[in-house]
Amino acid sequence: MAPDRDEITTWIGSSTADSITVAGRDLASELMGSVSLTKLTYLLVTRREPTPGQRRLLDAVLVSLADHGLTPSALAARLTYTGAPEAIQGAIAAGLLGAGSVLLGPAGDTAVFLADAISSGVTAADAVDTRRRAGLRVPGLGHPVHRVEDPRTPRLYALAEEEGVLGPHLQLLRAVADAYADASGRPLPINGAGAAGAALVDIGIPPSSVRGVVLVARTAGLVAHLTEEAESPIGMTLWHQAEGRGGTPQG
Repeated sequence: MAPDRDEITTWIGSSTADSITVAGRDLASELMGSVSLTKLTYLLVTRREPTPGQRRLLDAVLVSLADHGLTPSALAARLTYTGAPEAIQGAIAAGLLGAGSVLLGPAGDTAVFLADAISSGVTAADAVDTRRRAGLRVPGLGHPVHRVEDPRTPRLYALAEEEGVLGPHLQLLRAVADAYADASGRPLPINGAGAAGAALVDIGIPPSSVRGVVLVARTAGLVAHLTEEAESPIGMTLWHQAEGRGGTPQG
């Protein structure tokens, strides 16, 4: 027999005829106008309020991951919008689905990789060696554009240190970069996504939730791309270039 409706609850939110409760607080009187989206995101994910330092670093991470130009995720969103401009939600979803091991996804991959290494007590060198022996890339290292230094990385480290939240995951990521350079003879920079993932775990975001938090940030960027696409479209041009033809195709 199906359980009664009253038996199925969630701490995250609920509503009645005249009120909405989010994170155990009245949405209208306690949260709206008093809590930023950054602070609410942290509260919902961790069930506690962030310290000022945690909030500032989370805010910086969200800003750092909002957009990175005409990436595959942005192109996927724009091209989907070209085919279905009446369904912006589909275009945004298409862009978010492109979060994987190469772009966007490394934040979550790095978070899990570092958290597993710390919980297992392995050294940075051993963690790197295990990945290399398995023929796997080391999460958080290297970038297809920022080949020498990702400009987001030193800023995130500086902010974390300034706020006193530079924890074991950011520290281990530095050691991993050094260990990789020693083992391969080819240094790779810590990428912004990797630094973001390490920073998020250091401030208390569960490693398994990091990729989801990243998508909160990228959604803002994708909405901007689609707003621009509606005003100054490039999707049809991209299609024509891919097909090697001109004109306005139908069907």
